[in-house]
Amino acid sequence: MATTTDSPDDLDVDAAARATLFRTLAHAFRHPDEAFHEAATEGTLDADIEACVAQTTLDVAAPDCTTDDDYETLAARYNDIFELGYSEYTDRTDGSLDARGPPVPLYESKYRPDRSWNDVNLDLARAYDYYGLAIDQDDRDNHDALAYELEFAAFLARREAAVDESAAAARLDFHDRHLGHLAAGVADRLADEPGTGVYGRLGQFMERVVRADRNDLAARLEGA
Repeated sequence: MATTTDSPDDLDVDAAARATLFRTLAHAFRHPDEAFHEAATEGTLDADIEACVAQTTLDVAAPDCTTDDDYETLAARYNDIFELGYSEYTDRTDGSLDARGPPVPLYESKYRPDRSWNDVNLDLARAYDYYGLAIDQDDRDNHDALAYELEFAAFLARREAAVDESAAAARLDFHDRHLGHLAAGVADRLADEPGTGVYGRLGQFMERVVRADRNDLAARLEGA
């Protein structure tokens, strides 16, 4: 979660800072570890995000990313919002069961009624593979997991910053095809869910960052 550091003269600092924002958000939407909890309770997460935002031209305000939760409470909050489903017998005479997923799924396909799970994940797999990226076998998940999509946006922003200006166009396409849908869906669900704590604020911020990055890229590349 470190901010961008001293860099070569030809590095695009704005794009590099956006990459750090996306990477930080990817960490935030994984199951909390001790390092994330410490950053959120001690204020370093706030400081890092504010420093990154200040190095970009994005018109977004850094949120309050602090929490008073102890580690166990923060982990339980994450589980309740993002991981634990709901089951209830609606008619015990015939065994009818109402089973639902978590209140806020962290997978793009859950917010894409227009596309099948297979279509979404195959398209993402091709995009990752084009850049020689693959899902970590030690932490395997579906390609449409929010953390993976945020990491890919970070990767494309880092490429734009250092070696490949065409990565900006790829990131715009990625926002329009995938991450924009997922970020908006997660933010909307979080807004309707009580007791989200720091995750509610991070979710709204994530959606604003994704939307602002997308709109800035469209203005630069397409004049839109």
